[in-house]
Amino acid sequence: MAHPPTPAPHRNARILSVIAATLIALACGTNYGFSAWSPQFATTLSLSATQINFVGNAGNLGMYAVGIPSGLLIDTRGPRWGVLLGTVCLGTGYWLLRRAYDAAGEGYGMVGLCAMGFLTGVGSCSAFSASIKVCATNWPRHRGTATAFPLSGFGLSAFLFTAVSRVAFPDDTSGLLLLLGTGTFVMTGTGMVFLRMFPQGGIVEEEERESYKRSDSNEMRRSRSGESARHLIHDDDPTTETSSLVSTPTESLSSKPSPHHHAHHPNITGLALLHSPSFYLLFITLGLLSGVGLMTINNIGNTAKALWHHTDPSIPSSFIQQRQLMHVAIISVFSFLGRLGSGIGSDYLVHHDASRFWTLVTSAGIFTSAQVVGLTLSNPNHLFLLSALTGLAYGALFGVFPALVADAFGPTGMGINWGAMTMAPVITGNIYNLAYGRILDSHSIIHEGGDGKDREQICDLGRECYASAYWLTLASSIVGVAWSLWCIRREKVLRTRRAAEGRDREA
Repeated sequence: MAHPPTPAPHRNARILSVIAATLIALACGTNYGFSAWSPQFATTLSLSATQINFVGNAGNLGMYAVGIPSGLLIDTRGPRWGVLLGTVCLGTGYWLLRRAYDAAGEGYGMVGLCAMGFLTGVGSCSAFSASIKVCATNWPRHRGTATAFPLSGFGLSAFLFTAVSRVAFPDDTSGLLLLLGTGTFVMTGTGMVFLRMFPQGGIVEEEERESYKRSDSNEMRRSRSGESARHLIHDDDPTTETSSLVSTPTESLSSKPSPHHHAHHPNITGLALLHSPSFYLLFITLGLLSGVGLMTINNIGNTAKALWHHTDPSIPSSFIQQRQLMHVAIISVFSFLGRLGSGIGSDYLVHHDASRFWTLVTSAGIFTSAQVVGLTLSNPNHLFLLSALTGLAYGALFGVFPALVADAFGPTGMGINWGAMTMAPVITGNIYNLAYGRILDSHSIIHEGGDGKDREQICDLGRECYASAYWLTLASSIVGVAWSLWCIRREKVLRTRRAAEGRDREA
């Protein structure tokens, strides 16, 4: 007589870990809220647009350049160590930035300010990577669903903090920085307590038992599930042990194999990447498009300030600050929508025998539209169009790119491969942000306060303050569209070649 299936012993704990990971991720996307406080920070510390962009670039550097070392820490010592590092770095970075703001920069040099920004980026990267790894490991047959929660939290992070700030600390940059320091510290610390990662084999057996609760009419489906579970034990265990950013919502929620996904199983990592043409293709694509997004994300506050000063020079700074917070929230929400849409969309494409690269073409096309808006828009009331399009394109880019990396190089070395790939935003993000800062500085004048101490850099030329920077990013976006289309053609040629080689071997 058959016994009823035993209840899943770890299911509740795994669900709790997903909730904890989402809480952690909600604290990790705060770097995208840089424009909510950076203009006021620059004014108080008498920093130029170029100097404040150095601080923002330091945050981006911490976010993207430490992917490999933080991944090694998480893989060797466990995800809680990654979250602990993130907790300390996030809290310390934002608290120090608040102290510098309150002291009006007295005793704080550019190197120190950049170090504070760097800490916030390191903390975000380390804690977020740990949260994704736990979800991907604990739910091997439902990774797309499990990782969608922290990914969504990451995208909504800036929106959460700016929304709370507008209620709790209206027109108070010091209060916002205090909220960022305390909020990120408490949220990541609390999430770390409930974050647990379970042995892979036991989870697969547990989920396999649950699959047999289905009706007997699904015998063939149960057979495929059992086979899929055995493959997961053999193939996916190395993935979850070495990857900190494996499988965004790009893995299918269905167990149906994809013609693209299973036709070829590469295993390329480490220095071998340098000998792979696909590495350079993907690296250039990510560089072309991510830098475009980062320029607007880091400078939407400066753009709003320039347009409003041109429209009405007498407008109060408190109104401009509220508009800056609004644009950060718009970018955050649309980044979330872009991540979600590209994940689901790329799965749809793969399961209909199409290329994931079409998602990149879409992202690049939206980026191109956003740059046209940036070049032509002069009414600050319509600036939400630039914010929304940038957030949507940037979210779509990063929602699909980890899957493209896994498809090209295999999942085993995903942690190192993704860390190497994310050096691209560091390069182009720095170039485009510094270009924007220098162009804005060249059109700005210094206004002295009544006491001779409050110095504010203002450009009242409207879109002419920064338009040259958007010509640069427009060119990058157009090249990104063409480059993505060429990647689709190359992928089709390679797939056709592999199919021919397979037929030759069978013959």
